[in-house]
Formats: sequence, structure tokens, C-alpha cells
Amino acid sequence: MDDQDDSPDRSAHENAGQDPQTTPPGSSESDTSTPAVPASRSKPGPQPKVARLISEYDRELAGVGDELEARWTNPETDASLRSLADWFNEQLLRAVLTAAGIETITEDVSHLYAVLSGETGSRGERTQLERRLERDGVAVETVTDEFVSYGAIRSYLTGYRNATAPSRTDGPSAAATARTIEELRQRTVSVTESKLDRLQETDQLRVGPRRVFADVQVLCERCGKQYDVADLLESGACDCYEP
Repeated sequence: MDDQDDSPDRSAHENAGQDPQTTPPGSSESDTSTPAVPASRSKPGPQPKVARLISEYDRELAGVGDELEARWTNPETDASLRSLADWFNEQLLRAVLTAAGIETITEDVSHLYAVLSGETGSRGERTQLERRLERDGVAVETVTDEFVSYGAIRSYLTGYRNATAPSRTDGPSAAATARTIEELRQRTVSVTESKLDRLQETDQLRVGPRRVFADVQVLCERCGKQYDVADLLESGACDCYEP
């Protein structure tokens, strides 16, 4: 028996309910194609982790992708992928807290991230923080699992945004170094204030209204003068090299 059946009845049955494919006169199939999207955003497969998180928190993380690229490609910022990963994770944590209705103005997000990521604080302090956030409706384990690595930042910037890091063969600039030191100084102040608050809350410290200062000084052993590091970087030389 012949296995093929080319009868009109079978052909009509297979095409039943299907609209005929027609092309308007004077047009081609390419005329009806979808609008083109940037090559970096049209690659098949799942979105990179960073891109997915920015999409999930589109309101809270609006502009974060542009900021990441700007910080990485601007030679004046001297931002490493590791520092960008920490910065992004802090923005992500801030977004999660905001979505949970937690006022981030009164929260030291940088300190919270440092504790949750294990950068600072004891295990007991982390456990206490996790419990507090859980009571406020934050799924801490889910959030920490979403923290990204520097590799994820690199994949996002190079593979998704087609960004290229500037050449840094000449090393960091004085301005970029000053900014990095200032960020570290502010982090020191923030962590110190948080620790003092905790001691006061547990009656281990009694002190009146206070302010915390952290200064970074550079002592030149040749001329014997001491300089604030920001002032020294701005001037570019100590008194030893003045004409």
C-alpha cells in the first residue's frame, strides 16, 4: 500500500482553520520584522544575573546599569570590578529594604551589607541582624543568595552592555586615589558609629551626644611635617619638594 496520501480531502483537512499567509503588494517579509534591538540586548538565552536583578527592581535600581558602566569605563574613577560588585550589592540591599517598607535613610545600608556579607561583625551580630530583618519581612537568605560577584559584574558590562574598561597602565590618578581613601574613611566612621550605638543600647557604654571623626594623616619623615592625605594628594608634594 502507498504510504502517501495526496488527496485534496487530506490537504483541505490539514489547512482547515489556518489563515492564508499573504504579503501586501509592494512589501516583503522584512517589512514586517520586529524593530531592531541593540546587539548587546538581543542575545539568546537567559539574562545575566545583574541584568535580571535590575529588571526585577526596575524602579529602585533605575539607572544603576548606566552608573556601573560609567564607573568602570571612566579612567578617573579607577573602579575595580570587586568594588563595583560591592557597590551594586549595596544598591540591591537598599532596593530590597525599600520594597519591604524599611526606611533606608535611617539605616546604614553599607554597614548592613558589610555584616550580611561577612566583611565585618561577629556571627552573633549577623544572626541578630538577620532576625531583625526577617521580622520586618525581608527574606535574608534569598537576598544574600542574590548578591553578585565581580565575575557577574564583568559578564554584565562586557557581554551585555559591550563596555570596555579604559587602559590603566599609568596607574590610578591622585583624584581617584583621594576618592577611594575618602570612601574608606566614611566607612570607618559609619562602622564605628554603629558599634558605639550597639554598646550604648546594651548599656556597655555611657556617653553623651557624640560625633565620630576619622582622619588619615601622612607624616613625611624627611621634613617632619604631617599632612592630611587629601591635602597632600591635592598639592602633589610635601614641603621637601617646594622650590
